[in-house]
Amino acid sequence: MADREEELGALMRAAVAGDASAYDVLLRALTQSLRPVVRSACARVGTPMADVEDIVQDVLLAVHLKRHTWDPAQRLGPWLRAIVHHKVIDGLRRRGRRDEIPIDDVIEVLPAEREEPPPSRAALDRYTDALGGRQRDVVRAIGMDGASIAQTATKLGMSEGAVRVALHRGLSSLARLYRSSES
Repeated sequence: MADREEELGALMRAAVAGDASAYDVLLRALTQSLRPVVRSACARVGTPMADVEDIVQDVLLAVHLKRHTWDPAQRLGPWLRAIVHHKVIDGLRRRGRRDEIPIDDVIEVLPAEREEPPPSRAALDRYTDALGGRQRDVVRAIGMDGASIAQTATKLGMSEGAVRVALHRGLSSLARLYRSSES
């Protein structure tokens, strides 16, 4: 293990000095060495194994960005372990505190979706009658009769943009009316 660390340290020294091929060999070697280390760290702290490869990539990126901070007179291992430690913690923070439970384990206790009948045409007419002239006409044409924006614009002598604005405002007004009637 000490030989491997010394070999990686020599590659890192060469890479910091500008040897691109040594840097390529270093990154490939680090990738192979880091996977089991990160996998073990993730298992220890409860990070899902699905996150291992992301954390390995984060470590490699940190090595790339911070390689100038490594002191070539020091061993490479402690510097790398510190990066791995911080990246595993970053992975935990990114995930937040979430417990994953397979849906199959709880499907029997989940409530069934309630089927609410759609409002009757009379109820829809009552709500749309409360809208102003153009909004009412646009909402009825598009929302109830199934006409397109273009068809509605032609039928009502409006621009398509004006139809979209009237539709948006009409639907917003309908939502307010519906909420106030429910409470």
